[in-house]
Amino acid sequence: MAARNRTPNLRNGMRRFLRDNSLSITMFGLFFVFVTAQSVAGLFDYNSTQMEHGRPPVGYVQYLRSGDFVEAVFENWESEFLQMGSYVVLTAFLYQRGSAESKDPEAEDPDAHYGEDRHRADAPWPVRRGGLALKIYENSLGIALLAIFVFSFALHVIGGAEAYSQEQVEHGEAPVSPLQYLGTSRMWFESFQNWQSEFLAIGAMVVLSIYLRQRGSPESKPVAAPHAKTGSG
Repeated sequence: MAARNRTPNLRNGMRRFLRDNSLSITMFGLFFVFVTAQSVAGLFDYNSTQMEHGRPPVGYVQYLRSGDFVEAVFENWESEFLQMGSYVVLTAFLYQRGSAESKDPEAEDPDAHYGEDRHRADAPWPVRRGGLALKIYENSLGIALLAIFVFSFALHVIGGAEAYSQEQVEHGEAPVSPLQYLGTSRMWFESFQNWQSEFLAIGAMVVLSIYLRQRGSPESKPVAAPHAKTGSG
């Protein structure tokens, strides 16, 4: 009887877990689908180039370790996390009146008195602890996103240097180190072409959310909200 009662509870718990985490599960699921598709398409493209130059094709695992794949993946991660990290930090003190993506410049900062909640039992541990732990925690989202940007930038440089060096050798020139690759116009062209598009996209989102709506989305103001209303609440 007890085992029979546990089964519906497990099912209900699983349903609740899937409902409560459906957005992140879907986003990470799509990430794995598309990064796998990228790797397969990249392998075929890479091997096509290999054969054009009279070199043998490589296997899937070998391709995943190649500078070509590493550069392609982390070049994009770099721009995404630069955009998100910068956006999180800049929205802490910059405003766009009427945008769902901005705080209301006239409203009180919701974190102005967070110190008063430090003794609440459900407050996060750094809030209850105070001091350095709290100082780090209150900026932890921006720190984490920008740290992933730095990590991605480093791997973009390492992978890019390897791919660039392979091309250099094919043309009878010397390979380059990651530090030397940082000084090439190609490295910065790859970065800037992504950075500009990311900031254009987020700027468009900030402005379009003043006048346009998406019913049910927390990224949009309520459908009937006036254009002058700032914030998504």
